[in-house]
Amino acid sequence: MSKPSIKTITVKNLVTFLLVLSLILLLITGLNLRALSKTALESQALAHAELVKAGLTAHMKAGIMNKRDYFLQEIKQLHQVTQLNIIRGEAVQNQFGSGVIWEKQQIDDVSRLAFDSAAPVYLLNEFSLTPTIRIVIPYIASQQGALNCLSCHQVEEGTVLGAVDIELDVTEYRNHSLLVLLIIFIISILFLVLMRLNTRHTIERHVQAPLETLIDEAMVAYKKQKPLNEDVFSTKEFSAVANEINLFNSEIIANQDLLRSKNEELIALNNEIESTLRETVYTMGVIEEQRSKETNNHTRRVTLYSRFLAQQAGLSAQDVDLITTASPLHDIGKLGIPDEILFKPGQLTPEERQVMEHHTRIGYTMLCHSQRSILKAGAIVALQHHEKWDGSGYPQKLKGEAIHIYGRIVAVADVFDALYSERIYKESWSIEKIVAFFKQERGRHFDPEMTDIFLNNTEAFVAIYQQHPSTSPPEG
Repeated sequence: MSKPSIKTITVKNLVTFLLVLSLILLLITGLNLRALSKTALESQALAHAELVKAGLTAHMKAGIMNKRDYFLQEIKQLHQVTQLNIIRGEAVQNQFGSGVIWEKQQIDDVSRLAFDSAAPVYLLNEFSLTPTIRIVIPYIASQQGALNCLSCHQVEEGTVLGAVDIELDVTEYRNHSLLVLLIIFIISILFLVLMRLNTRHTIERHVQAPLETLIDEAMVAYKKQKPLNEDVFSTKEFSAVANEINLFNSEIIANQDLLRSKNEELIALNNEIESTLRETVYTMGVIEEQRSKETNNHTRRVTLYSRFLAQQAGLSAQDVDLITTASPLHDIGKLGIPDEILFKPGQLTPEERQVMEHHTRIGYTMLCHSQRSILKAGAIVALQHHEKWDGSGYPQKLKGEAIHIYGRIVAVADVFDALYSERIYKESWSIEKIVAFFKQERGRHFDPEMTDIFLNNTEAFVAIYQQHPSTSPPEG
């Protein structure tokens, strides 16, 4: 799942915040607008009602109350007036009768509330297709002012004489309010869109682009080992980061120099250890050679034979190096063979032969516990260089490719040098006799591939022997 970018997260969070804020502001504006509209409607309805009240009072003062029907009918024809009634109070009905048709006799709950509270009552119906507002304004008996109500009405001061019940159509007000809210909503949406675009542009210009530049410049600075140019960035934050990167790069470069120096020392030390190990391994082979009184330079020649065979067989450079270094250890186990058996000039008895053959396991036991690749290869060579291709060898009677390639190579090298060298118990074989012997033992004693390499390169083996000959037969 891909992760969102900083730009996406920032824009999303900002738009969400602004959207919620806009909805809250729109709601507050709508409520305030409704309150203002309601107040305006109530004021308009009150003005109409007061106009009716003033007209009736004027008719009363002029003594033409019988003409008030015409006045009321004209008022009802005014724009937005949908209903107009005059409600006589009980005291007026008792004194003057029920009145004319415009004067209601039945008082509903709204009118009753106005009579009981002696205060105007407003009823707004704003959620219908044709919204209206109704206002009932009571007439209060008073002797204050130019018109002394108590001079005509036989009531106590403060008595509700009647009420004006008027209803107005407020569709225009409602539509106008909705239009204002719609305009505010559209402006809010445009504001959100512009804010989103501006935020996106700002992030791309001042965050994303500088960040990409910072990464590129940091890589270049690291490769060239030069400091970042802080003036490339227009904001102090990125300049500060560039400065931190410069400090970090300086520390890395310093540590790299130290690490490089330490690595060079470690490599040199490792090379020295490796060289020392190789010399030690070869020396161990020479020690065994001297102790068992093999022909001089036997260890060196077996090493060179083995390297030549490994190279001609196409082994990897690592394997060639390992077998070259490990082959001197092929007879290291003879250090554990008793002198009376190791140096016996005559033929060994079966029991003595069994003890002599045990040198392979002794050599393996001496080397197998090491984790060094050279000594591990030496353990293989020591254990398997007397195994035979047909399975008749020792000590494990391995057969064919079950014998490690190192063991198969050293077997050819060791036997050739033993046959071609003069020993206290034998004369040196001629090269013709040796070739005939290897042809006979191909696929029996020796690996056929290794045998073919030897038979095709006998002159190379002879040349190695002549370069490192035995100086003289060892003394018995």
